[in-house]
Amino acid sequence: MPTPKGGYRTKDGIKAPSVTTVLGRFKDSGGLIKWAYKQGREHENLAMRGLPAPEHLYDVTGKAALAGTIAHDLIEAHVLSGGDEAQVKAAGAKHEADPDTKRKAWNSYLQFKQWLLNTNIVVTHTEMGLVSEKHRFGGTLDGVGRDAAGVRVLIDWKTSNAVYGEYLIQLAAYALLLEENEPDLAPQGFHLLRVAKESADFAHHYYGELEREKRAFLLMRELYDLTYATDRRA
Repeated sequence: MPTPKGGYRTKDGIKAPSVTTVLGRFKDSGGLIKWAYKQGREHENLAMRGLPAPEHLYDVTGKAALAGTIAHDLIEAHVLSGGDEAQVKAAGAKHEADPDTKRKAWNSYLQFKQWLLNTNIVVTHTEMGLVSEKHRFGGTLDGVGRDAAGVRVLIDWKTSNAVYGEYLIQLAAYALLLEENEPDLAPQGFHLLRVAKESADFAHHYYGELEREKRAFLLMRELYDLTYATDRRA
C-alpha cells in the first residue's frame, strides 16, 4: 500500500505515522535475522570451496518485494477497471523486472482473480488514503466492498509466505480509520487474503470482529510516541 509522497498529515499539518510505520517499530525481526544469518553462512561456505555465490541476499529480498509490488498494482488495476485486462497489463508494464519476478507477480494476481470469483465479493472502494485526527495516524486501505449477503467488508491482500498476527492488527487499524472518517463504510467483517508468488495456492481468512486488535493498535500507537520521545532524549 503506497504512502502519499509527503506522508500522512493531520488537518493542522502535523505529520502522522502510517499504520505500517507504527507496527514496524514493534515488529519481531527474529525470523529475518535468522534467515540473513543462514544466507551469510551459505555464501561463506561457497567462497571457502571456491564456488561462485548465488544471488546476494539483498537482491533476493528486493526481487521478492518487487514481485509483491507488481502483484498489488495488478490487483488494484483489476478492481478499479472492473477487470479490464488491457488496463491490468498496462499496470504491469509500468515495472521493469526480470521474467521470473514478473511471473511470480502474475501468478499472485491470477490467484486473486480466482478468489474474487469464488467469493462473489464486490469491491466498491480501493486504495483509500485516510488520516485519524483523533489518534494521529494514517493509512491506505486495500479495499472495501460488500459480500454476497450485502455485508460491508474490509479487504486486505498480502503476497507473503505466511499469515502473521500483525496483519490482523493492521486490518483493525484500517477499520478505525474508516469508523472515524467514513462511518457509512465501517466494516462488519474482515477478509484477509494471502496469495503465494511461487505456487498456485492462496489462503483466505475471515474475521467477524477485531475489537481486541483495535485496542492493541491504539496501545502501540501510544507507545510509538513514548519510545520516540525517549529515543530523542537519549
